[in-house]
Amino acid sequence: MSKKEKIVKNITIYAIFILIVWGFYRVLFKLPDNIEETILKPIIWLTPLFFLLKKEKLGIPSLGITLKNLFPAIYLSLGLGAIFAIEAIFLNFLKYKTFNFGANIGEGGLMLPLLVSFATAISEEVSFRGYIFNRLWGVLNNEWLANILTSFVWALVHIPVTVFVWKLSLSAAILYLFLTFLFGLGSAFVFARTKNIFSSVFLHVLWQWPIILFR
Repeated sequence: MSKKEKIVKNITIYAIFILIVWGFYRVLFKLPDNIEETILKPIIWLTPLFFLLKKEKLGIPSLGITLKNLFPAIYLSLGLGAIFAIEAIFLNFLKYKTFNFGANIGEGGLMLPLLVSFATAISEEVSFRGYIFNRLWGVLNNEWLANILTSFVWALVHIPVTVFVWKLSLSAAILYLFLTFLFGLGSAFVFARTKNIFSSVFLHVLWQWPIILFR
């Protein structure tokens, strides 16, 4: 088996693992978001990556975890993320007829949801952009094909939470998954420009607010 075939095998096994294990968890269990996103998700999503890195004899910089291009990563993610932030404010106004930033985050304010968003972003972006997209890009030698494939799987992973946890209507679920796919494209795009996972992490945090508004 060639090196590329081994990488494709690892990507496939890892993606199927996330789809099945996290999907079954979403169907069968429900813990508080704080516990799910800060403890459970990092264990389930990130632990296999350490074994894969060891198997591939690569270090964490191969996941984009580096300080190189940090400031360009921040600037690029903030620039693209501003679009999502503006969308969030607009949707908030349409839904509540006022600029009520606490509408769907409770009375505790923004800090806790923001911290949880960062925890979520780190687990998901390292997994999908740092590993799956980055490896696929190297194998296929085609950024956009790797991006589309990764973003498609990224959207699939979000189906269980859409159906079984949030119980969205069909139209709302389709809209949510479409936005999820679009975000996947944008996240991989900024990662490809910077090779730094923090660009995707920052973008993810800014993207998550309009998603929260759909719940």
